[in-house]
Amino acid sequence: MSEGNHVVRDAAPEEVSKTDKAQTARTGLSSFQTKKALMISAGTAVCVLVAGLAFQAFTSPSSGTAAERPAPGRAQVGPKQQQGTSAAVITRDGRSIKIPLKDLYERCAMRVGNEVLDSMINRAVIQLACEGAGVVVTQAEVEQEITRIAKQFNIPVQTWLQMLQSERNITPEQYSTDVIWPMLALKKLAGDKAQVTEEDMHKAFVRNFGSRVECKMIMLDNHRRANDVWQKASLNPKDFDRLAREHSIDPTSRAMNGAIPPIARYSGESKIEQAAFSLKPGEISGIIQKGHGSYFILKCEGYTEQIVQSIDEVREQLHTDLIEEKVQEGVAKMFENLKKASTVDNFWNHTRTGNISQVSGQVKPGLNNVRPAAATRPATGTQQRR
Repeated sequence: MSEGNHVVRDAAPEEVSKTDKAQTARTGLSSFQTKKALMISAGTAVCVLVAGLAFQAFTSPSSGTAAERPAPGRAQVGPKQQQGTSAAVITRDGRSIKIPLKDLYERCAMRVGNEVLDSMINRAVIQLACEGAGVVVTQAEVEQEITRIAKQFNIPVQTWLQMLQSERNITPEQYSTDVIWPMLALKKLAGDKAQVTEEDMHKAFVRNFGSRVECKMIMLDNHRRANDVWQKASLNPKDFDRLAREHSIDPTSRAMNGAIPPIARYSGESKIEQAAFSLKPGEISGIIQKGHGSYFILKCEGYTEQIVQSIDEVREQLHTDLIEEKVQEGVAKMFENLKKASTVDNFWNHTRTGNISQVSGQVKPGLNNVRPAAATRPATGTQQRR
């Protein structure tokens, strides 16, 4: 949930000044989209595929990252000076220390090995599914999707790719092969089943543009302590700020006297939403339990004004966004099903997951017809068959 997570983690409430309301009404949806642009473009299910990019950039000679090019003003070591088994040699006053290449590999593997391997496993799962279903994603389709995403946010393609590199440290090549290709492959595997109802439209409109409750919050992890703090807050609501600073376990809101972003309807946390919208300014909520160990106390500070009055003003863009959300939900479900249907023997972590068969109490090896991964980074838009 977008606002539900904000209740616990975000840094500050969203504020719309009176002088900015007209502009906000015109640009509210596009602003909302822009904030989600990087996440949407990566796809809900394949964000994990990006986890190992930094290490892959180091290990792949074709990645074209800054790590492979000498920084401006630095001398480049020539072939005769390179040490085949050394990552670096440091010399001073006639004495030298050599850093073996194998030591560098081992350190890198220990630090990011799990993330890189998970990324490679996920790509292999998608690749096998594509091969089995006869699904192919072409280079032209990848380029077309990148153009579509950039156009959706009114950003030139080159600017979009530069933003990805500066904000996420993802090169254009990595974006194509490690984000867009898996996303398109999963979309094809999931099929075009996204449908948007009028109820979906209404909820999205209220969530994105409706009035929100401005609240302060105290979060606790013990019911008895929550009850004690609630009684103190109820007896003297003016002490809420102090009680938040002294007792809330959420460090972000605690540092701001309990301040949190305004709470929207249909944002994913029904208990918190219901309690917030039942309050009048100045009122204290009851104790709201979420899960088995989280307790919330809210104080209503007021309500924001609805910045867009009619759904017809933003209907087309809302529909587009909802289609995208539902596609991503389908992609995520497809990816989870693929992982469950695939047996993964992870020798790095000594684990086996996925579709595991049992015979006489022992796990069947299931390693027939094993072949190496196509590449650390498979060619974009093609199926790697052996």
